[in-house]
Amino acid sequence: MEEKGCGYSVADLKKFQLEVISPERVFYTGEVEMVELTTTEGDIGIYADHIPLTTIVAPGIMTITEEGDQMKEAAVLEGFMEITQEKVTILAQSCEWPDEIDLNRAYEAKERAERRIQDSDHNINLPRAELALRKSLIRIKLAGK
Repeated sequence: MEEKGCGYSVADLKKFQLEVISPERVFYTGEVEMVELTTTEGDIGIYADHIPLTTIVAPGIMTITEEGDQMKEAAVLEGFMEITQEKVTILAQSCEWPDEIDLNRAYEAKERAERRIQDSDHNINLPRAELALRKSLIRIKLAGK
């Protein structure tokens, strides 16, 4: 099936090597057609032959398109990404597949973060509490799909 005006079919998409590494494990490695995730500059979608880039990964949901409509989603909670001609490498502080997320723990983390933000005690690190809230919301959203 040819996309109108672009001269290629979905079957012609080039693949590239993706490697996602966390401190605990090699989270993902394989050939993919696309990866989408959130950086500190906004959301980014990467195809083969993307310009070289190094950027900071922000907490969000990473979507990996392996072939055609085969997609996997995971929570990626901060890190760095390097895009080269050969591959994309993501060094993440933490990565979780949906079935690895403890939903009760995520809800508890959300409530703790909201309490810390609402208390607005001068001893509270507000950016840290807001980041904890964002991470818990990402986990809840992903595990709830």
